[in-house]
Amino acid sequence: MSAPRRSTSLRDSASDSERMEGTGSWDDALGWFKLEVQHPASRSVLHHANYKCLLEAERVLVEGRGVVLINTDEAGTLIVTNFRLIFLSEGMENIIALGTIPLATIEKFSKMVVKNQSAPRHSEKTPSQRFLQVIGKDMRIVVFGFRPKTKQRRAIYNGLLRCTKPSRLWDLYAFSCGPFKFTNANPKERLLNEYFRLLGKGLCRASMDMIDNGSYTMSNELWRICNVNSNYIMCPSYPFALIVPKSISDEEVIQASNFRSKGRLPVVSWCHPETGAVLARSSQPLVGLMMNMRSNTDEKLVAELCSQLGDEKKRRRKLYIADARPRKNALANVAMGGGSESSSNYFQSEVVFFGIDNIHSMRESLSRLRDYLDAHGTTSSDGTLSLLRHGGWTWGRGNLSNMSASVSTLGDSGWLIHVQSVLAGSAWIAARIALESASVLVHCSDGWDRTSQLVALANLLLDPYYRTFTGFQALIEKDWLAFGHPFAERGGMPTVSGSSDRPPDLCRQSSVGSFPLPPMCQSSGSFVPPTPSSSHAQNQQSPIFLQAIIESTRRIGLKWIDCVSQLLRMYPFAFEFSSAFLVDLLDCVLSCRFGNFFCNSEKERQQVGISEACGCLWAYLADLRSSEGRYHVHCNPFYSPLKHNGPLLPPAAALAPTLWPQFHLRWACPSEAQAGELEAQCRIMSIKFSKLQKAYMLFPRLLGVICSFNLSLAVFEGIIMQKPSDIWPAAKEGAEKKAKETAIVVESLSAELRNEKQLSSSAMALAKRASKETAAIKRAVQSLGCKVHYASGGDTTVDIETSPVKISQKSVSSSTRESVGIVQHEDKSDPSVSISVAADNVVSNNPFGRVCDTLCPLRTRDGGCRWPDAGCAQLASQFIGVKADYEALDSLSIYEGYFKTVSTL
Repeated sequence: MSAPRRSTSLRDSASDSERMEGTGSWDDALGWFKLEVQHPASRSVLHHANYKCLLEAERVLVEGRGVVLINTDEAGTLIVTNFRLIFLSEGMENIIALGTIPLATIEKFSKMVVKNQSAPRHSEKTPSQRFLQVIGKDMRIVVFGFRPKTKQRRAIYNGLLRCTKPSRLWDLYAFSCGPFKFTNANPKERLLNEYFRLLGKGLCRASMDMIDNGSYTMSNELWRICNVNSNYIMCPSYPFALIVPKSISDEEVIQASNFRSKGRLPVVSWCHPETGAVLARSSQPLVGLMMNMRSNTDEKLVAELCSQLGDEKKRRRKLYIADARPRKNALANVAMGGGSESSSNYFQSEVVFFGIDNIHSMRESLSRLRDYLDAHGTTSSDGTLSLLRHGGWTWGRGNLSNMSASVSTLGDSGWLIHVQSVLAGSAWIAARIALESASVLVHCSDGWDRTSQLVALANLLLDPYYRTFTGFQALIEKDWLAFGHPFAERGGMPTVSGSSDRPPDLCRQSSVGSFPLPPMCQSSGSFVPPTPSSSHAQNQQSPIFLQAIIESTRRIGLKWIDCVSQLLRMYPFAFEFSSAFLVDLLDCVLSCRFGNFFCNSEKERQQVGISEACGCLWAYLADLRSSEGRYHVHCNPFYSPLKHNGPLLPPAAALAPTLWPQFHLRWACPSEAQAGELEAQCRIMSIKFSKLQKAYMLFPRLLGVICSFNLSLAVFEGIIMQKPSDIWPAAKEGAEKKAKETAIVVESLSAELRNEKQLSSSAMALAKRASKETAAIKRAVQSLGCKVHYASGGDTTVDIETSPVKISQKSVSSSTRESVGIVQHEDKSDPSVSISVAADNVVSNNPFGRVCDTLCPLRTRDGGCRWPDAGCAQLASQFIGVKADYEALDSLSIYEGYFKTVSTL
């Protein structure tokens, strides 16, 4: 008589049915289900239906009409495709987000029947109400109601049974869709580029040729990139390239891997660019049952992580070995050969236990949290337990004990405690590296669950680059994907290793060098119900990545993404991305729409050829942002890279997590989940401000155009408003005015031209006079028996007896007791000639003096003059200080006067 019961107590007993009738929840929603007559077309499955909401390569497998979404009392059409369970509203066929869930996101589903008691004195039996409950990995529980006496629920259930848990990896939608427009670059190149950045070789870019020929093994002073795992033989779950100490050889690397669980030896995840401190990761050491097993190469490798400090004393830095497990769990692993390190065996080290629980307790914690949110949300799948539904004012039914019990249920779930433990551990690691310049080695049991959470979150706290879109992608691909977090195992997806359904060509591979593409998904008949290999495999499913993403999404905003979200809440200016970006990232990971998070390791993804066969999640998210740029909902409007350009070191008092509203409450309490409303308003204001800035830049130009237009419009209106008889006189008057202005301008130009002609005539006259004066001077000098040459530089050359002498025009001055017959041009406006005669007893080097000595017959042998009173001397004395008239000088015959005087003697 009882139907399958959900953990939130969906009851079908008689008393429960009466209670539900009293609340008016399901009976009100499903009262019209009593219609037993059904059109035959409504029972058919329309494989050929064409809906606008379908994605690329998405096809309809099963369809049911007249279905009710119990959570919101909405009626519509329920469709099962090869990718999603879609719920469309009636009439408009709009997608109802709450009822639409990707098949890979469905954790479990079940059929439920609620039998209604027939009313008294009614012989007709009331049909039972049929429901389908779907529980998702994304914190939602939805219930669909179906019409009685139809096979729609069975068809939908069978369709989900075939499609939700495919036994083969190739049956996932991502392989049917292919890369489409979201192509995926080779993740190996991106990993090497991140390694180059960590080693300070950021200018180098990786390529497939570099990977093929092994030329990527670069190094700096302390660390090097090692290719010993390039064929994944040493450690199948590690990437092909590893960063190890430069002093450790490849042989020592292989030997050290034998001492660690799964071969996951200590390798560098991040190194401080200034201090040289490193954050390393590994798995637990194999110390044996007696805890006395040691490895010299492992101890040497770990010791090399403690490079010397950059101080004068050359001290070696301290090493912290952070064991993420509780101490009792680490001791329990000794029975299986594992355990933890002894600080006495490792140089200058200290072992610290963080006490983070394993994946099993975490999975139970998330399940309890999901039941709590569904039981107390506004869109609960069970109307009897939705205490806030329909605006009820008696919260907790008015019972204080019920209210307290409801609140304590959230704390009993333990989810927030898990989140806080990861946050606190990561903050401790970051503080040791940033404040003490110490190195930290992190591990748990196998080094891929709790280790990935702690290392990735500590990286996020230490390096501002990882808080950007590009850096966040590099961080996830490095510490989650490349280092082998088993996403397929933890997420409940089909795996490659150990699968008998692997394509034959993949099984025949002799090496990892070739990567055949998987076959495309077949028709709906090829889906087979999943057959779990063991209960242990089912128990390995855990929301580790979700937890890591949530904690980082709050701070950078829940246990890894939740831990990121917690950081985002605490440091809203430090992250380039928003909480909405983290939610969409989680949805893409859980939906398996893209292949980035398929398989358990880099080796498996390479074998399958994921990057060639499936689309890329990062390209899809980048394409979403490209439409709106920095105003997209994924972009944090408060991001300020200069405000937090160093490590984030939150104090312990700030590490008190809360529920992540955008993810935890979006289905149970959609109106209360709008915690990003402030971001939305800020984004709207930023858009308006940007538009105002553009308008302000265009305002002067626009104003000029408007003014010009208004002026033209005014002139045009003035012309139009005038009468035809008034237009022509006005035009004539304007033309005459312009003609007068032109005539005045012409007259003014003519006067200026006349003035220029007068000035030109005066200049010509002065030039002629200067030419005459120059010619007279030349003749006067030549009359002394000299040849005169005028140079353009102002120098005058005098030739005397074929002995040219250059006399600078500037040197011919009035100081001349020692010079004779020097021609001066002291003033261009008053040219004159000054002649001076020296005494007889003075021997002069003047050229004119030498001329006199040569020509005069009255000179004595000692150079004196025999006749001081001769005419030549008198003639010379007459010209001392006398200004000559050149026109009169032109007619003077010097030679005649000179020789007349001589003849009279």
